[in-house]
Amino acid sequence: MRRDPGGREAGGPPVSDTPSLKGAAVGRRIGIGLMYGLWKPRVLGAWKVPATGPVILAVNHSHNIDGPMVMGTAPRPLHFLIKKEAYVGPLGPFLDRIGQVKVDRSGADRGAISRALGVLDNGGALGIFPEGTRGEGDFASLRAGLAYFAVRSGAPIVPVAVLGSTERSGRVVKALPRLKSRVDIVFGDAFDAGDGSGRRTRTALDQATVRIQDRLTAHLADAKRLTGR
Repeated sequence: MRRDPGGREAGGPPVSDTPSLKGAAVGRRIGIGLMYGLWKPRVLGAWKVPATGPVILAVNHSHNIDGPMVMGTAPRPLHFLIKKEAYVGPLGPFLDRIGQVKVDRSGADRGAISRALGVLDNGGALGIFPEGTRGEGDFASLRAGLAYFAVRSGAPIVPVAVLGSTERSGRVVKALPRLKSRVDIVFGDAFDAGDGSGRRTRTALDQATVRIQDRLTAHLADAKRLTGR
């Protein structure tokens, strides 16, 4: 692979700064243990995630545990964009070791953007909460970041709906879903966000965001009908 004199892959971030795929694989194994050890996951459509090549998983976000749940049920190791506020105490170094991407949401975090694009340039799977923060998990308000990554990289987007993580709080640990409760993770059909022109103007990204929101909202509605939630 061609590199410039500064040690960068052509068009990509510094090689050493790209999140570790081996670390993400470890994170996936931990997620599997948590998901299947503590809850009863019903995973639908995981085969729709491309087996190889760059891909972005766009996940609705209503509970702090949504990320680990998707990491433990997706068929590939994931590098999630995670807010810097979560990197407290020993959790920070742990998230770094398992290949996650810390992002400062207060502005344009160029380092996080570079690392996320590095994941995709290397053919990896990037996980994003397109709403930007935990909320109702209904894809009602999307930030432009998802459109930028999708259009810039050309990676397809796979919508993911996590359902049931907020329905029943645990009896012992109120911040977690009740142990052995059922949680549904529904993967949708992959789609391209761009219009085929390759344009990355503000107008093009705004139009891509509208297309993405339509697809994610439709997937969430389909997932609710499919699961009866």
